[in-house]
Amino acid sequence: MKKSAPRPKARATPDAALETFPNPNPERDYLVRIEIPEFTCLCPITGQPDFARFELEFVPDRRNVELKSLKLYVFSYRNQGAFHEAVTNRVLDDLVAAMAPRFLRITARWNVRGGIYTTVAVEHRKRGWKPAAPVDLGPASAQTMPIPFSAAPLNPVPSSAGGRGERGR
Repeated sequence: MKKSAPRPKARATPDAALETFPNPNPERDYLVRIEIPEFTCLCPITGQPDFARFELEFVPDRRNVELKSLKLYVFSYRNQGAFHEAVTNRVLDDLVAAMAPRFLRITARWNVRGGIYTTVAVEHRKRGWKPAAPVDLGPASAQTMPIPFSAAPLNPVPSSAGGRGERGR
């Protein structure tokens, strides 16, 4: 008889705790985008690794998530067995418990498995919070975001010929 792969043990909680810090601007709604390109957990059926890209978008209230603790929290899933839908919802629940944001959306884009791609999107909205009118902020990747400043010199200074020149020329 052929032995099946050992099933990973699912843990009740991740190994790493999420830490937060006070929101420096709690009077204002602003959007924070975080990309986690290397989320890994184990398939609870086969024990094989599953890989995903997690995209977090949130409007903080009184607390923000600290990035190093988020990284360690994400890494703690590497040896845990979890279904895509369950782990995505668990990450949302843990982030909501840690920072109680006004809004949080997680989109988990799982790598292909057996010719099938899976995307799981989950949201939390704080009771009574009403978002402002939508503003298109463009793509989340810094590599594709437009340059937000003018190409004009920052510190023009007079040149020795009486014209205008740039500092450092």
